[in-house]
This record gives sequence, structure tokens and C-alpha cells, in this order.
Amino acid sequence: MSAWIEMINDDVASPELMDALSLARTPHGTVDNVMRVHSLRPNTMLGHVKLYRAALHDDANTLPMWLQEVIGSYVSMLNECSYSYANHWANASHLIGSPERALDVEKALRRQRPQQVFEGAELALMYYTQKLTLTPAAMVQADVQALQNAGLSDGEILEANQIIGYFSYVNRCLNGLGVTTDGDTVGYYSGSSD
Repeated sequence: MSAWIEMINDDVASPELMDALSLARTPHGTVDNVMRVHSLRPNTMLGHVKLYRAALHDDANTLPMWLQEVIGSYVSMLNECSYSYANHWANASHLIGSPERALDVEKALRRQRPQQVFEGAELALMYYTQKLTLTPAAMVQADVQALQNAGLSDGEILEANQIIGYFSYVNRCLNGLGVTTDGDTVGYYSGSSD
């Protein structure tokens, strides 16, 4: 079982659901459980797909893709969402491009000590990610000013904020419905040479 609720397969999907599933298909041609869990309500699947792509895969984003994936992975790690962490850490690790560096980053984030591997704007983003994920009510203007002082534009700050918000949303959806990676292709780059 890959979720605690029913998930509808393609072969019995309504036309409305098939439209949503078509939009949700991965480059591998599959629909991951993170999206299929919405199959009883195709409109939430459509909303989820659009939110995900706008937050993490928009061409207008200027934060490097590896850093976007690290931010999402860190949120998922802090929220103890094994589904999102498995997928997005696989992506981050691939995009970092060095297995040694990726291992160092993962170890530092697991200890909640990003200062061991990051500095400058990247470190400021990790601190912001950690605080917004764990203690959102404690956020103050100085948290954003720290990002600005580190050289990040307001657009980049918004990108990071939306990635953190998206992963906070999806982590709770996945954990709350018991969604697993059973049957999924884990990681966007799995089986590719890109």
C-alpha cells in the first residue's frame, strides 16, 4: 500500500482525472504517488502540480537549481518527511555534482549546523529555511534583512520563501496520508545521464 487512502489507477480514471494525470506525469512517464494521492479530487491534483512547478521549476527562478533542491530537502528533513526527502535529496545530491560535497552537506544539515558547509548568502538561506520551517511564528523582519544583507535580491528571497512554504505544505500532505515511494521512480535524474 502506498497511501492510507484510495488512489485511482489510470485504467479506471474518469476523463477529468485523466486530464489531471496527464499534467502530473513525470519525465519518466509515470505519476508519482505525491500527485496520485489526489486522484479522488482531480482539482487539488491540478493545483498541486501548478504550485510545485511555480515554486521549484519556474524558468524565472534565479537561485541555482541545486540550491533550490537543497532548500526543499532541508525543509523535508526538518519536517521528517521521508517521501520528499528521498526524492529531493536525490536531486540535490546529483546537482551538487560531487558525492563528497553532497555527503558533507547532508551531514551538516542533519546536525542542523549548516555553517559547517555553507557561508554567505547560502548560509543565510539555510538559517532562514530552518527558522521558517521549525518556528514560523518567530519570524521577524530582521530575518529577511539578514538575507538582503547577504546579497540576495527580494526576488530570490521570495523564491526561497515559496520553496519553503511549498515543502511545508507537501510534507504535511504526504505524512498525513501515509504516502510512500512504493512504485515511484525516486529522483528526477534517476536512470538518466543528465
